[in-house]
Amino acid sequence: MATIIAYPTNNSPKVGDLLLGTKTPAPNTEEQPITNNFSIASVAGLVNSYSLGYTVYTALLTQTGTAAPVATILQDTTGKTFVWTRQSAGNYTITASTALFTVNKTIAFVNNGSVAPSTDVIKWNRTSDTTMTLICSIDGQFTNGAFEIRIYS
Repeated sequence: MATIIAYPTNNSPKVGDLLLGTKTPAPNTEEQPITNNFSIASVAGLVNSYSLGYTVYTALLTQTGTAAPVATILQDTTGKTFVWTRQSAGNYTITASTALFTVNKTIAFVNNGSVAPSTDVIKWNRTSDTTMTLICSIDGQFTNGAFEIRIYS
């Protein structure tokens, strides 16, 4: 049997490459562990199907002047379409195409990004099943600000 240091490291696997692994038996059975080859594609599919218990909308927000915030979406597992609007100075809404923001199961995380924050704290509020509001004291408080909504099942 070769030692692990005898194999070269490959830092750029392809979907057809294989990983060596062990299939574990079902609990309370007489089955034995079986060593198998698993494709990178099958492992990636498993990882992508794994549920954290929530859907997520993650974006970088930038807002200037009297414009609505502009979202650079990093990840969106909700399957919804979103529209950002500016209601008034420092008051912005994100509206989902259909009901999504379930009461007592929706949270948001937000920061200013590269803008030095004002003395005001950025607040978020679930306004309805389709709308959330961000509130700060003035416009221009986001430059690539991190914004994430999680909706738990």
